[in-house]
Amino acid sequence: MLSRDQVLEVLSTLQEPMSGLLFTDLQFIRDIMVKEDSVALTLICLTDDENVRNILKNNVTALLQEAGVQEVHVRMRLASAAEKESLPSSEQKSTKETEPADDEVLVKGHAAGMESHELLDPKSGVTFIAIASGKGGVGKSTVTVNLAVALARQGKKVGIIDADIYGFSIPDMMGIEDAPVLIDGVIEPVERFGVKVMSMGFFVQENSPVIWRGPMLGKMLRQFFSDVNWGDLDYMILDLPPGTGDVALDVHQMIPQSKEIIVTTPHATAAFVAARAGAMAIQTNHELLGVIENMAYYECSACGTKDYVFGRGGGGRLAESLHTELLAQIPLGSPDNHISEPDFSPSVYKENTEIGKIYDEVAKHLITG
Repeated sequence: MLSRDQVLEVLSTLQEPMSGLLFTDLQFIRDIMVKEDSVALTLICLTDDENVRNILKNNVTALLQEAGVQEVHVRMRLASAAEKESLPSSEQKSTKETEPADDEVLVKGHAAGMESHELLDPKSGVTFIAIASGKGGVGKSTVTVNLAVALARQGKKVGIIDADIYGFSIPDMMGIEDAPVLIDGVIEPVERFGVKVMSMGFFVQENSPVIWRGPMLGKMLRQFFSDVNWGDLDYMILDLPPGTGDVALDVHQMIPQSKEIIVTTPHATAAFVAARAGAMAIQTNHELLGVIENMAYYECSACGTKDYVFGRGGGGRLAESLHTELLAQIPLGSPDNHISEPDFSPSVYKENTEIGKIYDEVAKHLITG
């Protein structure tokens, strides 16, 4: 069992993100209670932003669990005016300076080697590809993760932003169990299969619903671009929410240079609805790279016969109506990844599988243009 002083020693490297100072130096770790294999404490913060707080909770929990603590309970409290005034004089700020305005980032600092604005700068060299659909349930997120992993297999540096903030699923689909950490005031994305990932799913506890209006969602997306240490990237893949709502519009406005892929099923109605997402891309001057038809057919493993259970031709007709190409027809299937494997994930196809090879071909096509 750790003592109070040992708890403080374990957390001695934890940095308060707004000031850049250590929590132990600020004496912002309070009310430490140690009972057998559990530790409870209060962490005082200079921001009430829930996303930053969740990252700090995760960091505290990880550090204490590495030290042998089984149960960790972290309470968060906003610093009082007096506590803010007690900051070292070189770091003192007024409340207005300490708490960012709505249009400012909530975590201070710059990613290593990359200023916050450079990722979105057309001169950054990053190719943005938004994956869109007209409706949910067509496999848009599955396409996102497999296209990103396929690009990484081709030696490209790839990131994913799970912009489907209401229906985030990327961490679960990729089998990600870790959480982002905060280093020097900057969020470090989680890396899996050579792809760096950022998602709202990292900050929502126990699958709680996200009940936010459009402006808050837009702010969250801006943070994913500006407050994350993406490093050098070749491709950033954006998993858009289905339809043409606020988040999709925000992404189109934030990244005018983004390219777009539309995902549909072969059913005529799904393709008809997907055309709206394609029309939105065209109206906002985004280049359409093509259409991917998911769940195109079911292939019998015994005889190789193809059964078109959702109809035929929707993807081709959609591509024709949008004056773009049909990039791939992905059959129905699921990855054969056993849960005990170290690279287990529910939705990522390996490169030696038939569907994995299809995604590799799409990735090669995108690279060569």
